[in-house]
Amino acid sequence: MSVRLDGHYALKEITCHVPVGDFLAIVGPNGAGKSTFIKVMLGLLRPTSGSMKLYGLEPRSVPPDWIGYVPQFKTMDLTFPAQCVELVISRIRRRWPWSSLRKDRATAIAALEKVGAAHLAERQINALSGGELQRVFLACGLVRSPRLIIMDEPATGMDIIGQKSLYQTLEEYRKETGATIVMVTHDWGIAGHHATYVLVLNSALISFGPPAEALQNKHLRRAYGHVGHPMLPGME
Repeated sequence: MSVRLDGHYALKEITCHVPVGDFLAIVGPNGAGKSTFIKVMLGLLRPTSGSMKLYGLEPRSVPPDWIGYVPQFKTMDLTFPAQCVELVISRIRRRWPWSSLRKDRATAIAALEKVGAAHLAERQINALSGGELQRVFLACGLVRSPRLIIMDEPATGMDIIGQKSLYQTLEEYRKETGATIVMVTHDWGIAGHHATYVLVLNSALISFGPPAEALQNKHLRRAYGHVGHPMLPGME
């Protein structure tokens, strides 16, 4: 698969396959094409050549309920006057809930409870810390019980304890449902510990495979031009 934007390749000849139920981490420097890859997955961009398939379907043909998207919280207008529970309900209905049904509210609170954020249900989103808001976004992504979860830097704004809880929640959800997880991250350690596959990008495919193979220093040097900190054992 290749994607050309503004006359240059944002992604060039990317080939990989992730089995259903696995956890893919996408890493690479700024401008490497990570966001472009996610946009193709979400059906917001079409490949210039080649194709991407999700569960055997073109991204735009995938039923919306199959995908849960967790963006970075900085992409949202945090001045919008809304309660957390309303934000989650909006993901259930795919429109803003000017009025809420008891069933939808119960479903939304259950999703918040799953990510440890039920106590935030009545809070205004503009009163939350970055870590709290990221938990609410995760609840939005899980509320329709998707088969595929796509996340863009999901641990942004979280402390170490919050990150540990986040990844534990994701792993439990994956084991319970057989869902596939795709995560963009700048943290090689997180990718190495939690993902089953890692895709290292810098417009072209640098490496792909299990973390111990994909995150070898020789690959990271090709992607970043340097290695900023020691890798996990066995990744030299």
